[in-house]
Amino acid sequence: MEDAGDLTEHTPRPERKRRDSFGMFDGYDSCSEDSSSSTSSEDSEDEVATIPASLPIIKNNGQVYTYPDGKAGMATCEMCGMVGVRDAFYSKTKRFCSVSCSRSYSSNSKKASILARLQGKPPTKKAKVLQKQPLMAKLAAYAQYQASQQNQAKSKSVVPVEGFDWGRYICSNNSVGAPVSCFKHVPMGTCWGDLGEGVRVEVLNTDTSLSAKVYWIASIVRLAGFKALLRYEGFDNDSSRDFWSNLCIPEVHPVGWCASNGKPLVPPKSIQHKYSNWKAFLVKRLTGAKTLPPDFSTKVHESVQYPFKKLMRVEVVDKTHLCRTRVAIVEQVIGGRLRLVYEESEDGTDDFWCHMYSPLIHSIGWSRSIGHRFKRSVDVSKKIEGQMDAPPNLFTKVKDVDQSGDWFKDGMKLEAIDPLNLSAICVATVRKVLADGYLMIGIDGSEAADGSDWFCYHSTSPSIFPAGFCEINEIELTPPRGYTKLPFKWFDYLREMGAAAVPVKLFNKDVPNHGFRPGMKLEAVDLMEPRLVCVATVTRIIHRLLRIHFDGWEDEYDQWVDCESPDLYPVGWCQLTGYQLQPPAAQTTREIPPNVTKQKKKTQPYKGQKKKRKIPVGRRPVGLGEPLMRRSFSGDDEEQTPSLYQSGPTGSRQPPTSGVGLGRALNSEASLQLKEEVDEFTFSQGLSDQESNSSNRFYIKQEP
Repeated sequence: MEDAGDLTEHTPRPERKRRDSFGMFDGYDSCSEDSSSSTSSEDSEDEVATIPASLPIIKNNGQVYTYPDGKAGMATCEMCGMVGVRDAFYSKTKRFCSVSCSRSYSSNSKKASILARLQGKPPTKKAKVLQKQPLMAKLAAYAQYQASQQNQAKSKSVVPVEGFDWGRYICSNNSVGAPVSCFKHVPMGTCWGDLGEGVRVEVLNTDTSLSAKVYWIASIVRLAGFKALLRYEGFDNDSSRDFWSNLCIPEVHPVGWCASNGKPLVPPKSIQHKYSNWKAFLVKRLTGAKTLPPDFSTKVHESVQYPFKKLMRVEVVDKTHLCRTRVAIVEQVIGGRLRLVYEESEDGTDDFWCHMYSPLIHSIGWSRSIGHRFKRSVDVSKKIEGQMDAPPNLFTKVKDVDQSGDWFKDGMKLEAIDPLNLSAICVATVRKVLADGYLMIGIDGSEAADGSDWFCYHSTSPSIFPAGFCEINEIELTPPRGYTKLPFKWFDYLREMGAAAVPVKLFNKDVPNHGFRPGMKLEAVDLMEPRLVCVATVTRIIHRLLRIHFDGWEDEYDQWVDCESPDLYPVGWCQLTGYQLQPPAAQTTREIPPNVTKQKKKTQPYKGQKKKRKIPVGRRPVGLGEPLMRRSFSGDDEEQTPSLYQSGPTGSRQPPTSGVGLGRALNSEASLQLKEEVDEFTFSQGLSDQESNSSNRFYIKQEP
């Protein structure tokens, strides 16, 4: 394959070999006429922004840049039969689409002339070549038809949903969207690569008076999740025509797509007068720039296919009693999120939403295998035809742990995120040790008498912490309800209760290089009403723990979420998958809890019940089930309908290792010795600098 003209002159030999190896435009010949004229002035153009080398590099050629100038019509190549815009064709006569076709035509014409003379016939220069045209034209048309059919089939599974204007919201607030690479469980999350500013794409040209669909090249100015702020080539520093687009929708293509599919490139009407030779401009501007990978749309299509299917049976936590599980049927799958209907639901309204990688769902038989409480369906004979147990390999895998020796024991104390009030990290107790590393945890001072609000966390869960975690990381720890010795001190509490703290070494200390930063925008599930996905912001980062704030709502509705939670999504995820996004709540739609006065954080005994969000009627997702209730602390314990929360690894990845570092359990004997000791809790950091609001070390202090 010939090297592109500009690439040959300005690129060292090893680099040229690497760039050519992409083979993005194999079969195309270089455009010597325009590339040679543009080379001399290339240095005067602004250099293309440096982009990581994993993306394809654009090369100039005779068939990539075709555009009408508004005066000339269409033309057909007399050699290959390709139909294109006459002004973009090669030579003064505009009879050929490329140098290659011109040379081939010339060679065939000579053969035809010689043959005619030998046969005693007058030379007919075009006769031999024009015989080829119908066949070549049919082949080109058939190839174009096949490509269009394939693209149409691939785009059927991607159903963009319009609604909340992320672009306007981000620009008006000067916000930053979390990168797609932060979310390994979303489409393209593991193959997003190095897409960034300066990457070129081909998109529909909306600045035109032509009735037919035409395209133009645009560059990425800014990225926010799946959404990109694009600017048409030729506008330079003029942002008046910038527009936002989801890069994963079918209307966004790599450079070269128009040429291979016979689509014309038309410069925007606003700047059509700016250059007299747009083809030379494109060759000069685009040679050496980066574009989307050729298989980008294929990867998008593959990544929105989900293994869970309708009518699959799973075990899922009982939303009315956290301590047990029930059988549920997959009723709906949207973007990997499952709407599960409990098996005994007669009208199909008793449902629960969660992601397919959520630690709240398991294969049939899981509860029995680990000793977890399970509610058996009363009548299992009424199975719907087509129901089947979901294969075990579809569920999140947890790490094998050694429960012998120094391990969690009943009655040990720790800190844990309250699944009924996700804005609070509370004093908690290990109530029961199950098999395979699972634990039943209860919140001190607010447990139901029958233990129905105990919840199951795996020992490697990033939602449980050693005693003292909140203090060293300057997080407000919620003490047991009714505990009066404030401010809360772990040493005093353990001594009074005659209890021991869970050894520090048993906790998950691994911190992945997640890439989140405070202030980043994203789309997040409201885990208190898990049917809703809302506009949200990362407000604080403690190692791998993220504080998620729902835009437009009070801080009391914030939630602590793990950085690898499958309930977090990048900007544009709802549009891509067809899920409804809840926009920020307006001031008038918020329902402020009455008779609640804020106290100073250090003296607040317990965070009370947060009233259920009042969602405007027009914003309620259709058919997404009923909201869930929060924990009630306004009196005696009563039956609740709680939402659930557990954080864990996503996808098929193994949970983080337990890390290294020694922890010393605080038992009753040690508490009586009045001896001050310090245990160290060291987090294992990622490969690069890890954002954190506190020290990387955690201490437990024993005080006399």
